[in-house]
Amino acid sequence: MTTERKWHTVYLLIVIINFVMATSALAQISPGPLTTAHANLEGLSNCTKCHVLGKRAENFKCLACHQEIQTLLNEDRGYHANPTVKNQYCSNCHSEHHGRQFQIIHFDTATFNHALTGYPLEGVHATLKCDACHQPKFITNPLFERRNGTFLGLSANCASCHEDPHQGTLGRNCASCHDETSFKPAAKFNHDKTVFELSGAHKRVKCSQCHANEIRNGKPFVKYAGVKFLNCVPCHRDVHNGRFGEICERCHTTVSFAFIDDHTFNHDITGYPLRGKHAEVACKDCHGNNLNSRPKHALCTDCHKDFHHGDFRVDDAVENCADCHTVEGFRMTTFTIAMHNRSTFQLTGSHLAVPCEACHFNSGKWHFKTLGTRCASCHKNVHGNQLTATFLPHDNCASCHNTDSWEAISFNHDLTGFKLNGKHADVSCRNCHYRKNSEGTEVSVFRSLSPNCQTCHRDVHFGQFAVQTNNGKVTYCQKCHTTNNWQPTKFNHQKTRFPLTGAHAKLKCIECHKEQTVNGDSFIQYKLKDFRCAACHSS
Repeated sequence: MTTERKWHTVYLLIVIINFVMATSALAQISPGPLTTAHANLEGLSNCTKCHVLGKRAENFKCLACHQEIQTLLNEDRGYHANPTVKNQYCSNCHSEHHGRQFQIIHFDTATFNHALTGYPLEGVHATLKCDACHQPKFITNPLFERRNGTFLGLSANCASCHEDPHQGTLGRNCASCHDETSFKPAAKFNHDKTVFELSGAHKRVKCSQCHANEIRNGKPFVKYAGVKFLNCVPCHRDVHNGRFGEICERCHTTVSFAFIDDHTFNHDITGYPLRGKHAEVACKDCHGNNLNSRPKHALCTDCHKDFHHGDFRVDDAVENCADCHTVEGFRMTTFTIAMHNRSTFQLTGSHLAVPCEACHFNSGKWHFKTLGTRCASCHKNVHGNQLTATFLPHDNCASCHNTDSWEAISFNHDLTGFKLNGKHADVSCRNCHYRKNSEGTEVSVFRSLSPNCQTCHRDVHFGQFAVQTNNGKVTYCQKCHTTNNWQPTKFNHQKTRFPLTGAHAKLKCIECHKEQTVNGDSFIQYKLKDFRCAACHSS
């Protein structure tokens, strides 16, 4: 007989003996009463339900009844699956035979390391009392008994304790967005990892502006999933009322609704293509801050100031600027010389080289139809009041000047009553008609210019031949001189008071007409007062 069979025989004998002995003998075989939870296991016939003959209670015996613990061990989760607990005997913590009221499950909640359960307490969870979470109502697994005092049966899923305000629309993994510190805000949520990455002004928008609050299933609900975002219209009002379709990003970016990317926006779709300088203009310069505005652009003056101040109004309507200007620049004009010459003032000569603003822009304004056609409209009348209406009819300088050059003068001087002949014909007008006034400024003299020779020439005779007239003393040089030279070719001594006869006719003038000096001025004394012989001949 083997040793094991011997022990079985001995053990059966002991059981039979104890069965027939008194109660006092029975107490010597059992260590003591079981707890209330295991009271149904009392009796000699039940010992092997927990014990192997001759040995202590084995774990596999305990787990045969406590399937919930076996399930946790199989799933490698929970306190009993922790390596420091898993390999111990159940009886090390849950001792029996200490009476009905013995607390078989007992540990200090103040010192218990919850991290051993595989669910460390962090954030707000670390401040909660045990029974705040370990309540029967939170046990959803049917393997675990829903009774007070149990610490088993809870799930690590947030929804097992917390009501899901998203009503399952965002899945079951709350920890992907939230942490244990606070439910709001969702500290771990990153909108950029969703299918709608936030950029530009969207980063500053409150969640509620896109995710509406509503009532679903009788409870407050925020719609996070299922928000339409294929285009901007679900959230933004289409200020263009569908004129440009629903693909807003063709023109706008998320930086700002007022910011339009001119690299992507095709203004041609508006019916007003931007060309030339218009392509460089900022949107707000035409549209203002209200991009919903649709500016009028039938005429240039709808956007541009009328620099011509109504000069080109016809029947109280502004003519089209495009008749003269292009979008390449306001100063670039298509108004040609040929077009100008069809007006009341034709451009000829030097006028062809004059820039437009020289005539049409003054006092900070442009003038066209209000601009006169007389020379004095642009040119200063340098003659002042020296020209009579005869020689300046209607302030028309063209009676003397032409547009080729101011120096090229075509004037018939004979009309003045002072014909130009001899040397006078070769003299520049300026030599006679321009004088310096008392201030040293050169002024023109015409009407006030006297025809007398001494007006321009110095009287080398110092008034010897001057005669008294109503206008004062005048010397008539033309009695002796011509305009060809200063020689006295017209002088005839025979017509004087002393005709030359005999030897007198052969004398040189200087022999009778001596040089005199008066007040420092030297001159020839032609007009003699004494004609007696003794005045020239000695005795």
